[in-house]
Amino acid sequence: MTSTSVFSALAPYGWDSAWADAFTPYDAEGLLPGRVVRVDRRQCDVATADGVVRADTAFVTPHDPMRVVCTGDWVAVEPAGSNPRYVRTYLPRRTAFVRSTSSKRSEGQILAANVDHAIVAVSLAVELDLGRIERFLALAWESGAQPVVVLTKADLVPDAVTLSHLVQDVETTAPGVPVLPVSAMDGAGLDLLVAVVSGGTSVLLGQSGAGKSTLANALLGEDVMEVQAARDVDGKGRHTTTTRNLLALPGGGVLIDTPGLRGVGLWDAETGVGQVFSEIEELAGRCRFHDCAHESEPGCAVRSAIDAGELPVRRLESYRKLIRENQRIVAKTDARLRAEIRKDWKRKGAEGRAAMEAKRGRWR
Repeated sequence: MTSTSVFSALAPYGWDSAWADAFTPYDAEGLLPGRVVRVDRRQCDVATADGVVRADTAFVTPHDPMRVVCTGDWVAVEPAGSNPRYVRTYLPRRTAFVRSTSSKRSEGQILAANVDHAIVAVSLAVELDLGRIERFLALAWESGAQPVVVLTKADLVPDAVTLSHLVQDVETTAPGVPVLPVSAMDGAGLDLLVAVVSGGTSVLLGQSGAGKSTLANALLGEDVMEVQAARDVDGKGRHTTTTRNLLALPGGGVLIDTPGLRGVGLWDAETGVGQVFSEIEELAGRCRFHDCAHESEPGCAVRSAIDAGELPVRRLESYRKLIRENQRIVAKTDARLRAEIRKDWKRKGAEGRAAMEAKRGRWR
């Protein structure tokens, strides 16, 4: 197959000249380019110029979870005829959406790679949780993608004034982020979202019951993703989507649908937190003291803004909470690395002592 035909076949999945240049060394080895559309049970589905193929991930599943192949990666896969067929490596990622795992090992988990837009789906069927939105946005900014908040199930808020107030509340929480009220039921607002996702790769994030799968079906124009009803009591849903799936959209662009996320732990997201609370960081730069804690210090611009009603107290409390959480994660990570270094020192020390004992045995 010629390079032109490969380019045409992979273009719907986001292949471009920069990816082609990065793949040149692997092309010389006879490997094929492809994009991972799904990973499960040490196997993955890869979109190639020959169609979607099944491949083994043994070579790209190291012990470090940050280096494990994931949905959205561009990979080098062995040609047809290999049995089993392996993914040999993946190309350097442009962006990566990472959260901390729920384990106590202080590890990051990559949810999607090479993403241009991080779409945070928030259901209007339940009361807005602004703190959770801020948490999602911090991770989205840190990933290198452009965040977009989509307020799903907008048809459940028929009053235009109420809907406008809800949008305004989220816009205040998400400075610099587009906020789009959308209804997959009647199509309201979908045209604006289509315009966003048609340019590049988008990952769809949110809690179970946020309407992600319904939204994905609306963007695809067909019922590809299974949909389950959310509970009336709290608006939460079961995990309709159980794996991360990459889908080429008919109007252009690529969508990665993800399972509902109950836990959204930060992972070294200091820059992302600063972006979400950019107004607080800007105010902090005007404080008299550079290490101002924004409590009772004289000349505190942040407290002055709160006293003047220009900054909600909730925003400052949320900012502090995420900063503390991120510092704990970083400290745990550093502690883990220090423990690994100490373990390596002990191992080398034991090997050295064993070698000396062996030498002494020969000398006797």
